[in-house]
Amino acid sequence: MNMAAPVKMIPQTDPGASYRAAREEIDAAMLRVLESGWYILGAEGRAFETEFSEWLGAETVGCGNGTDALVLALRGLGIRDGDAVATVSHTAVATVAAIEMAGALPVLIDIDPDFYTMNPEDLEAVLVRRPPGVPPIRAVIVVHIYGQAAAMDKILALAKRHDVAVIEDCAQAHGATYHGRRVGSLADASTFSFYPTKNLGAFGDGGAVATADAAMAARLRALRQYGWERRYISDTVGMNSRLDEVQAAILRVKLPALDAGNARRREIAAAYDAALAGTGVKPPARRAGCEHVFHQYVIRVERRDEVQKMLAAQGIGTGIHYPVPVHLQPAYADRLPMGPAACWQTEAAAGVIMSLPMYPELGDTELERICAALRGL
Repeated sequence: MNMAAPVKMIPQTDPGASYRAAREEIDAAMLRVLESGWYILGAEGRAFETEFSEWLGAETVGCGNGTDALVLALRGLGIRDGDAVATVSHTAVATVAAIEMAGALPVLIDIDPDFYTMNPEDLEAVLVRRPPGVPPIRAVIVVHIYGQAAAMDKILALAKRHDVAVIEDCAQAHGATYHGRRVGSLADASTFSFYPTKNLGAFGDGGAVATADAAMAARLRALRQYGWERRYISDTVGMNSRLDEVQAAILRVKLPALDAGNARRREIAAAYDAALAGTGVKPPARRAGCEHVFHQYVIRVERRDEVQKMLAAQGIGTGIHYPVPVHLQPAYADRLPMGPAACWQTEAAAGVIMSLPMYPELGDTELERICAALRGL
C-alpha cells in the first residue's frame, strides 16, 4: 500500500533560516564575545550602535527590547505621570503597555483602512478636543506597521501645531522609507525591536532608541542603566535595559544583509500580488512615495477561516496580526479613552486580515507553491 508523503509545511515565518544563512559568521561572532570575557555594554554593543546609527541617519542607543525602547523614549522626552500619549489600538500590545509603564495614559486612535496605520483625522480630533477626563496629550507614538510608514507629513504637522512630541515605533519597519528618508529618522525619537522575527532580528531580545538630539541620546544612555552618568551614582531614576554583547554581535553580522533581505521581501510580495490578481482577495496597499519592507504581507479576506484551512491543508502556514485589538483585550477593555472614530476600522480589520509566509530565505520553489495555492482561492 502506497502512502502519500506528508506535505512539508511552509512556516509563516522562520527566524532559524536567518541563522542557517549566516551560520559561520554568527558562530564566529558569538565565540568572539564569549572569549572576550565582557558581556554587557562592551565593544560589540558600541560598534553596533555606531553601525546602526550610520545606516539609519540618527544616533542609536541599544537597550534590552523593543518595549523598553518605547519606555526609554517616553522618559527621555519627559513624559511622566499625569500625561497622556496617543497611539493606535491596531498594534502589538507592547506599544500600549510601554505607555502605561512610563506612567502615562494611552489614548487610542483609529487606523486608515487601507494602510492600517494611524488615521491623522482621528488624531487631530483628540488633539483639538481631548476626551473627557483625559490629561494633556504630550506625545504621539506612530506605529509603522507591517513594514510601511504611516502618514508622517500630516502627523508631524499636527504634532508641531499642538506642541506634542512624536515617537516612531519602527519595530516592524527596519529599512522602510518615507519620501526618501528612512523611518526612524523623521521624528523626535524612534524605537526598534530586534525580536528574532523582525526584519533585523537577534536570537533573543534586543532593542534600540534613536534620535538626532545628542542631549536626549545622553539622557537615554543614563536612563538605560539606573540613571548613571557616573558609575554607581544615580543622578536620575533609571532602569536596567541593556543590549547584551552576544545579541549586538549577531546584529552586526546581520545588519549588512538587511537591505538585500528587504529587497527579497519585496520580490515575494510582488509574486503574491500577481497570484492574487482576480481572486477577490485584497493585497496590501502601498503608500505613494514610500518603500515598503514587508515585515508582514497582510491580505484582507472575508472568508478568512476557510482560506486559512485551505492553505494549511496544502502545507502553507499563515498568521493573524492582530486578532484582538488592544482596546478589546481583557487587560485594557473599557478603561482606555479613544478618539471619536472609536476604533471601528481597527475592529473591522481584526476580523478579516491574515498574514502570508514572509521571510527573505523563502525559496523560489516554496514561493511558487504558495502562489499556486493563492491563484486557486
